[in-house]
Amino acid sequence: MKEPLETARSPSRAGISLFHPSPEAELNITTTSRWDLWLEQGFTWLLCGFALSTVVLLFWISWVIYQQARPAIQEYGLGFLWSQDWDVAGLAFGALPYIYGTLVSSAIALLIAVPVGLAVAIVTSENFLPLAVRSPLGFLVELIAAIPSVIIGLWGLFVLIPVLRPVQQVLYDYFKWTPLFSTEPFGPGLLTAGVILAIMILPTMAAISREVLLAVPQELRSASMSLGATRWETIFSLLLPAGVSGILGAAMLALGRALGETMAVTMVIGNSPYISASLLDAGYTIPALLANEFPEALEGLHIGALMYLALILFAITLLVNIAAVLLVWLIGLQRGMVLNR
Repeated sequence: MKEPLETARSPSRAGISLFHPSPEAELNITTTSRWDLWLEQGFTWLLCGFALSTVVLLFWISWVIYQQARPAIQEYGLGFLWSQDWDVAGLAFGALPYIYGTLVSSAIALLIAVPVGLAVAIVTSENFLPLAVRSPLGFLVELIAAIPSVIIGLWGLFVLIPVLRPVQQVLYDYFKWTPLFSTEPFGPGLLTAGVILAIMILPTMAAISREVLLAVPQELRSASMSLGATRWETIFSLLLPAGVSGILGAAMLALGRALGETMAVTMVIGNSPYISASLLDAGYTIPALLANEFPEALEGLHIGALMYLALILFAITLLVNIAAVLLVWLIGLQRGMVLNR
């Protein structure tokens, strides 16, 4: 009975037992801390390795494509970019018609997909429709991205072309005096390819824009409307300017996909290796040419020319993404300078 009483009456002994761990406990704590530190450092190095591996993979892909394209680069140089010849038998190759078709069809797709995607994002993020309608609508739009490219191409071939043919005829009848609609429409063409691409990049544009608009705090909407602004004034004066950097990034990502799309475009663009100012005329894109001719390419110069085109497409896509990052950075920098004032 004396030992418990002495222990209870001794603050020092009670303090040691209550607040100071034993040597064995201190050893366990130290070992656990070191293990956690090693685990954290190892995970950090693992993530850094994955990040660096993507950079290495990018340069590796570029190097492989460049090595395969060297025969054409040495043969044609930069003149390959503005040459319009493509004669496999005569081994004369030029990239301009395919660069033109790729850029024009992607530009048409972007002009269609950006306003439509923004409209879908606004409708599915704001209270225009009941929640039971907004969520399924957004899901259905995003579901388009899961449809295989070849299925969309077949749909465009058998459904979209007959639907667009009367529209193309009206454009030709009333606007044939302009270079953009100066040729008799026959179905496949740059305009049809642009519409197909717009449908394919619409989920990217709509989904990212919707997330950007949802990220704007609800308090800003309430404050704007409490000051007398209407819903549309709030959208155009507050929400869209607040999310302009994210919306621009969505547009650039959608453009990147449009530049590299292959099968659907191959089925509806007409595959004509000539440059025409008319959007109703047939065209050709770099991915479509690669898909059509690469399996049958035998000559080293022919393979080199195709890989040269692949290198050009890779460079265009890379420049588009770099431009998107720079634009987003500049917009953020400008906004920060305005707020600091």
